[in-house]
Amino acid sequence: MKKPERTQHYQNSVMDTDRWDAYQPRQDDIIITTSYKAGTTWLQAICAALVFQQPQPPKSQDELTPWLDANFAPIDEVIAQIDALENRRYIKTHCALDGCKYFEEVKYIFVGRDGRDVFTSMWNHWNNMQPEFIHELNNAPDRKGPTLPLPGDSVQEAFDDWLHKSSFPWEADGYPFWSHLHHAQTWWNFKHLPNIHFMHFSDMLKDIDGEMRKLSAYLDIPVNEDVWPSLLEGISFKHMKANADTMAPGSTQGIWKDNSQFFHKGTNQRWKNLISEEQSINYEKLAAERLTPDLAHWLANGAL
Repeated sequence: MKKPERTQHYQNSVMDTDRWDAYQPRQDDIIITTSYKAGTTWLQAICAALVFQQPQPPKSQDELTPWLDANFAPIDEVIAQIDALENRRYIKTHCALDGCKYFEEVKYIFVGRDGRDVFTSMWNHWNNMQPEFIHELNNAPDRKGPTLPLPGDSVQEAFDDWLHKSSFPWEADGYPFWSHLHHAQTWWNFKHLPNIHFMHFSDMLKDIDGEMRKLSAYLDIPVNEDVWPSLLEGISFKHMKANADTMAPGSTQGIWKDNSQFFHKGTNQRWKNLISEEQSINYEKLAAERLTPDLAHWLANGAL
């Protein structure tokens, strides 16, 4: 059975995929992966609810589920942090599968979303970042690769850049971050592997109870019906936004202008109020060109 191989090195002001070299997996580790803004934090909340069997994690998510490839802290400190955890670990990555190590002994959860929704959520995310934090990342002494600019005034110009420019030579879109489309294809190419589970943001919106039960079965965590309703309440958008200081990534690191704004809307198709119909059609054409047909259909619609 074909296995993933690491062929690329993603390094910019935000992340460095070589940080995975320091990671030593445990047999039951969970790794959550998205390009960005596709439901990462929601999945972290769901994993916390399943692992701890309670609606609220016992500590902030910053302490429990770090973004391992991020340049936010020295890698030896992050590894020490996750190695000290006694609970079942659930770790976050935004790494394409061609840029990070693959481990047969861990369980991966990939979350997909329509690229237009991803961009719309990223636009809010980008504008909520403290300019001082962006400056700090761009001017770190050991930084290599592309920098992250401050967001401009025009969302439509930013969308065109995101659609037609790239930060890495092997990608064709995603500027100033990395390619949502390429990231998805690298994981989709290995959907035959039994330790990669695919979830879609739209499916979660439609039936979070059903999707969470499927995930519970995949992770070999029995469903306790006595506490299940409270777990569903704990991972609701309303609850996470109300508890943003605990649930939002980076909430303890001074990244955001407003922690609660990280949980902006939690809905799809807000792009209809931001980009033009022509830009939307351009996205669909490029997705059709750069993705296999089955992946293009799934990212746009969900439901494997």
